[in-house]
Amino acid sequence: MTHVIDGNAVAEEVRTDIRAGIDALESEGVTPGLATVLMGGDAGSATYVSMKQRACSEVGIDGTTVEIDPEEPPETLYETIDDLNADPAIHGILVQMPLPDHVPKREVLSRVDPMKDVDGFHPENVGRLVSGDPRFKPCTPHGIQKLLASAGVDPEGKDAVVLGRSDIVGKPMANLLLQKVEGGNATVTVCHSRTQDLAEKTRAADILVAAVGRPEMVTGDMLSEGVVVIDVGTNRVDADNEKGYELTGDVDFESAKEKASVISPSPGGVGPMTITMLLYNTVVAASLQSGVDVDL
Repeated sequence: MTHVIDGNAVAEEVRTDIRAGIDALESEGVTPGLATVLMGGDAGSATYVSMKQRACSEVGIDGTTVEIDPEEPPETLYETIDDLNADPAIHGILVQMPLPDHVPKREVLSRVDPMKDVDGFHPENVGRLVSGDPRFKPCTPHGIQKLLASAGVDPEGKDAVVLGRSDIVGKPMANLLLQKVEGGNATVTVCHSRTQDLAEKTRAADILVAAVGRPEMVTGDMLSEGVVVIDVGTNRVDADNEKGYELTGDVDFESAKEKASVISPSPGGVGPMTITMLLYNTVVAASLQSGVDVDL
């Protein structure tokens, strides 16, 4: 019988540990603080930011949102980041993507203090991840590791295929699965839009992580029996309902479920873990900056 991962349940287990970490910090007079900077005009981003702030309040993190008019020059965003870098009450900084076209993304990511970069996107933190000494693991890939562990899946010695090569999911996911540590030690193949004979490669996977942003691209005939499938995608597709759309993953769940031994649904799988691991990283950041040890 296929095990369907409940991302909400796993997220709540991790949040129990997060709350214990926050209690340890507060016993030493430290309240973790997370600042989210919103400059884009995307409605989805605004919704996502509000979800992050609600999650902060639920676990006891002091969440702050700074909104900047998307018509402002990049310098306005840089100055805001500089102020947050210098604020001792702020332990984590997250700049919500996407940014307006006139704002250079890489310059922004490099501007955040790497000790407060709870997304793990600063070049210093990316380098530490690749070298096997991560300060902050990027939230979605780290959350996927937690989901795999919750289902009793050990990647060691397995053939893992990561479908997608984004800086946010694909590349760091491949790095985490490859590393010679618990939750890694897999043989990793990264596939993307130029990969030839994609189905042949996905059928060779013991573990498949789909993160391409294409609705139901992965179908059951692209999988081998007993594969572990993690669906990262969250795509809007037209639907005959009140909203006019529904959310679906990168995997055709019903056909994939017939082949998979373990599968995460979308929504309800990876999504809850992403915000949870952001909270996790904020507690880690507060611990590192305050010198108060936290067991997470």
